[in-house]
Amino acid sequence: MAATAAAALAADQASKALVRCFLPPGKTLDLHLLALRQVRNPGTAFGLIRGQSLPFFLGSVALLLVLVLVLWRFRGEEGRAFTAALGLIIGGALGNIIDRISLGAVVDFIDLRFWPVFNLADTAIVLGVGIALVLVIREVWREGKGATRH
Repeated sequence: MAATAAAALAADQASKALVRCFLPPGKTLDLHLLALRQVRNPGTAFGLIRGQSLPFFLGSVALLLVLVLVLWRFRGEEGRAFTAALGLIIGGALGNIIDRISLGAVVDFIDLRFWPVFNLADTAIVLGVGIALVLVIREVWREGKGATRH
């Protein structure tokens, strides 16, 4: 988990540092399937809620801690995959928390043109949550099937 979290955090912070250095706000690099453009997001994920920085920041830290505790307790049979998913969530969340503390906003830069601009931390979080959900659903389904076979 620590290695996955560290890798997700390092990739996120390195990508954001490169974007801050080489892609000034307002400039777009068109890569055909997607574009890169630097956006500062003071709101929540994908810029959905704005103007609530401190409450959102404190809430996201509290939610991260609760999530870590809940997910840590539920590791299921899929130990390695679940631990990797947890690492992705933690690494991504820490990447965005670091931005909020150091810059006052999260640096987003991946623009798919049909979705709000996001970053690698957001990607790690969504991927980690998706993996964890699949594993939890699969384990609950297995347990449910076993319970019906008295």
